[in-house]
Amino acid sequence: MQIAFFIFPELTALDAIGPYEVLQRLPGAEVVFVGAKRGEVRTDNGKLGLTVDATLDEVTAPEVLVVPGGYGTRPLVHDQPTLDWIRQVHETTRFTTSVCTGSLLLAAAGLLNGIDATTHWGAKGQLEELGARYTEQRVVQNGKTITAAGVSSGIDMALMLAAQLCDPVTAQVMQLFIEYDPQPPFDTGAASKATDEVWARLAKLRVTR
Repeated sequence: MQIAFFIFPELTALDAIGPYEVLQRLPGAEVVFVGAKRGEVRTDNGKLGLTVDATLDEVTAPEVLVVPGGYGTRPLVHDQPTLDWIRQVHETTRFTTSVCTGSLLLAAAGLLNGIDATTHWGAKGQLEELGARYTEQRVVQNGKTITAAGVSSGIDMALMLAAQLCDPVTAQVMQLFIEYDPQPPFDTGAASKATDEVWARLAKLRVTR
């Protein structure tokens, strides 16, 4: 079972690594980091490097595609080789998935036209401009297409995916192994929950997607 993670410059690390920690442990999983060219790419803050092990033309029929998000998705929504590859592999995938602003690439490839999808709250307008209907849900599934909201939601998506690729008990084994038992000290994990004070501080810190 080949699981392809699309890797590109200025991606958000946890968008890829969160799902990776779940999916790479599934029985029979063969994980490949695929991108435009082999070699290292740097994440959105430039401080972490990930390695592309295979090029787009070398990975043509993965069973699962995971598209992370990050600043680097913005230029890629206009990159025809990337969009063509996503459309091509989607024809034969069992599941095509995204995390955070990775959904912008699925939408730009025409995979989310007129259907509910999610992304990071900061990119909801862009997602709708590309033809999807934004929803604040943490994970949204339409057939074999699954979109997850911002960053950490990729772990939730991967557990849902694991249950469908294998079975719910196997998914729970993955959850137990990574000890994913969220107990956050604050309840500000969605845009609708943030206070005016939090929004003001966010603007001051210039934290954006």
